[in-house]
Amino acid sequence: MPTESPKPTISTLHSASIVLAVDFGGTKVESALVRDDGTLVEGSRFRRATGRDRSSSELADAVVAVVESSLQRVPEGTPLRGIGIGAAGPIDRERGRVSPVNLPVWRDFPLRETVATAARDAGYDAPSVLRLDGLCITLAENWVGAGRGIDNMMGMIVSTGVGGGVISGGSVVAGFSGNAGHIGQLEVPGFTEMDAPCTLEEIAAGPHTVAWARARGFEGETGEDLAKAYAEKDRIAVAAVTRSATAIGRAIASVSTLLDLEVVVIGGGFSQVTPDLFDIIRTAIDRYSRFEYARRVEVLPTGLDADGPLIGAAALIYRSI
Repeated sequence: MPTESPKPTISTLHSASIVLAVDFGGTKVESALVRDDGTLVEGSRFRRATGRDRSSSELADAVVAVVESSLQRVPEGTPLRGIGIGAAGPIDRERGRVSPVNLPVWRDFPLRETVATAARDAGYDAPSVLRLDGLCITLAENWVGAGRGIDNMMGMIVSTGVGGGVISGGSVVAGFSGNAGHIGQLEVPGFTEMDAPCTLEEIAAGPHTVAWARARGFEGETGEDLAKAYAEKDRIAVAAVTRSATAIGRAIASVSTLLDLEVVVIGGGFSQVTPDLFDIIRTAIDRYSRFEYARRVEVLPTGLDADGPLIGAAALIYRSI
């Protein structure tokens, strides 16, 4: 069985090596080889679609396909130090299993073992670590991104879903089951749908925001359509994006009050719907934070491009999480 280090703190980087990084989410699974300076090996990145319309076996096949493709790009004679896997949650970090909210066909699925078996079949028997994708993006930002060197920070993904991860006092906060920092599943006060409280993900994720707008007459179908309509000052699009950003700000206000954060770094495709998003988030934090220390939290856009989740997955190995 693959093993992983139980150590919850960030240590110094290991010597030069290659790590296989895997990022599994609600719309895609990606893999790549990552060097110990946080850069991807050229030509080693591969992607397959996931999504609600896929069966369990199709999702597993997509994972195996990208893993096999990336491992074929390992430079000759270069050892594989380990395998880092970031996944949409909830997860079971001890057993290496996942139950992604947006993929109901996978409940208690053995993702870590699926990846490790594919690697062994390709000739690589390396230790593997599974963590929440939100924690991985936090590690990436702390390592080489906008939160570099910050000891008290949260990273967030606002995309198909909403995820997050926390570093507090310089230590990773993974939690008992590995699901600490899963901010997307927090209920946000002041928001209801069908008379039921909403989680942040149900309010602020891209597909949910578009659905909210469409229920009020918006004719677009994608986050890109919403972004264009917002730029054109469409009334419904502006209301939808403002609602999403306000919910994010309220959630950050609560978490910062609890954890006394210095920085929150936000990435993910829907976080780029408009540059105004961060201004609206900031306004909500200032309005809903009861204490000055919580209002001091700095909110920054990601310092990384789409490589961030893979860099963060590699950090699970390089930084001995």
